[in-house]
Amino acid sequence: MKENIIKKKIAEKQPVFGVISNVLDPTVAEILGFAGHDFFMIDGEHSQVSTSDIINIIRACEISGTTPLARVRSNDAKLILQYLDAGVMGIMMPGIQTAKEVEHLVKAVKYPPVGERGLGPVRAADYLLGKMNQLTYVNFANANTLVLPQVEDMEAVKNLPEMVKVAGVDGFIIGPRDLAMSMGFYDSPAHDEVKKVIDQIFEIVLNAGLMVGTVAGNAEQAKALIDKGAGFVMNSVAGLLSSASAAFLKK
Repeated sequence: MKENIIKKKIAEKQPVFGVISNVLDPTVAEILGFAGHDFFMIDGEHSQVSTSDIINIIRACEISGTTPLARVRSNDAKLILQYLDAGVMGIMMPGIQTAKEVEHLVKAVKYPPVGERGLGPVRAADYLLGKMNQLTYVNFANANTLVLPQVEDMEAVKNLPEMVKVAGVDGFIIGPRDLAMSMGFYDSPAHDEVKKVIDQIFEIVLNAGLMVGTVAGNAEQAKALIDKGAGFVMNSVAGLLSSASAAFLKK
């Protein structure tokens, strides 16, 4: 278990930047880490990634100095455990709608007494052969794992004032496209009504002393989000490749 550098930055109110990727090649994670991204989010929802794939992606992250995170496809404690045991240092969970679901996520990510995560001789714990004794490791892991529920629909927005009260959560990540679709805007999130709801989410989460994260398609959008109070901004690997390729070919 390594120190979670981005959790430290978040605690110090410094913005962190990274990518979400459904590409299974560890080399991509390694390159983006060496390029300077703070985190690499393995997309376990919109990809064919398996738990056997993620170990090599995580190793590439560790070599290149970027923090490995993962979006897990369902709020299943046993599935979450496999990602964490491999060395993922934070879980972003889609489809969260209630405080009870947030509590379930925290319990899955954290060891006792905070949560209910099971302990085994796994990679994240140096196979219980590292320099830390068990108690030190458990406390260290609890302090260094991120819990990041996503807000992706109006049911979540309605329940957000209760969701932000759940202990153990680091912040909430806005999924603007799914949020817009839940509001009946199927073309894009670029509608005033959607923007107002996003502003509402920012206000609720920031007033609770938690971090707000979301996506940005370019540097200008990222800067605007940081100025608005976002502390966690990500692009996609596909988006970066597309924009960089278009800029290269245009020039």
